[in-house]
Amino acid sequence: MKRFYKITITLLLVLGIMLVFTGCSGSQEDSGKKENKEVSQADEKQPNEDKEVKTLDRVKESGVLRVGFEGTYQPFNFLDDNNEYAGFDVDVANELAKRLGVKAEFTATKWESLIGGLKADKFDAIIAQMTITEERKKSVDFTDPYVVTGSVLLTREDTNDITKLEDLKGKKVGVGGGTTFEEIARSVEGSEVVLYKAVSDYIQDLVNGRLDVIINDQLLMSYNIKEEGLPIKIASDIVRKDELGMAIKKGNPEFVQALNENLAAMVKDGTYAEIYKKWLGSEPLIK
Repeated sequence: MKRFYKITITLLLVLGIMLVFTGCSGSQEDSGKKENKEVSQADEKQPNEDKEVKTLDRVKESGVLRVGFEGTYQPFNFLDDNNEYAGFDVDVANELAKRLGVKAEFTATKWESLIGGLKADKFDAIIAQMTITEERKKSVDFTDPYVVTGSVLLTREDTNDITKLEDLKGKKVGVGGGTTFEEIARSVEGSEVVLYKAVSDYIQDLVNGRLDVIINDQLLMSYNIKEEGLPIKIASDIVRKDELGMAIKKGNPEFVQALNENLAAMVKDGTYAEIYKKWLGSEPLIK
């Protein structure tokens, strides 16, 4: 019996030791699998992160600065008689591209699609008289202002009862949809805001009496009234000062810095003032 007990005890001890080692081996194997999985996941993430090409690198590698704007906003960006893009924004973009060592390429897009196109990498920068706002900063980054101007009220020449924002109450106000001009119009309770896609359309409706007043940029409207001989007038002082910037896809501080540095150089050497006076006929506020 004693011998039987000894053999039994010995077998139990051996089995116990084997179970301990088997358990340890299993834990280590599971742990190894977990570590390998984590390493694998880390390896998978790395290539995805590397796929995001920085805008400045892409511009320099391609040799092209792709610029988005409406292409119908004279004198800033429009098609000339030779069916080529011209205007203040075009000259500024071409000068910036030259200083970056590349060429500018232009894409005309509806205003409401510009930011979406930028996010989708259809172009590298929006240079389109876009006002810098806190709301837009949530979607894009901006350069330093490249134009400082202001929003004004415009009426027919025979209108004398609209000279300030409060006068918009009870009036039909024409503005571009999705613009800061729309925000201004809607800030006046009781105003009837009518949205348009093209500036020319709401200017025409004002002239024809379908609108009482429109809101737009002082520089743009001064130019159009003079050049087109429009029977309308600027009826107010600046109702809101606007700083206009170039919009850049978020996450590209190097590109924003490069544009800011070249813009500052243009201002310092007088190139910016030459372009400004060529298209707008006055001295720029940015000096």
